[in-house]
Amino acid sequence: MSETEDILINNAKEYFKNALEAQTKNEFNTAVTLFFKVMTALCDLFILRKEGSIPTSYANRFRILEARYKELYDLIDKDFPFYQESYKTRLTKEVSLILFEDVKKISKIVGIDL
Repeated sequence: MSETEDILINNAKEYFKNALEAQTKNEFNTAVTLFFKVMTALCDLFILRKEGSIPTSYANRFRILEARYKELYDLIDKDFPFYQESYKTRLTKEVSLILFEDVKKISKIVGIDL
């Protein structure tokens, strides 16, 4: 395993732990933001393993996933608007739970136990 893979895995686990803590404190905007960061770290790990490099931007990540890894793309694309909304609205527990479930789906696809 490369150093970059280790970093992505450790970051994903750290984001996940902190997202769960935020969720228990009813800090749903923070939880959603962190769950989305878990998703992007895991997607970057998946892309790194398949393509040999990590995306340089959200747009690049989305293009790669849409073109080659539709299952991951569908999950992250569905949840991206929630992440964007976290800047300007108050998000709910229900939204946080949606991202939590999608994180679990992505971690299973990528093969990482959070």
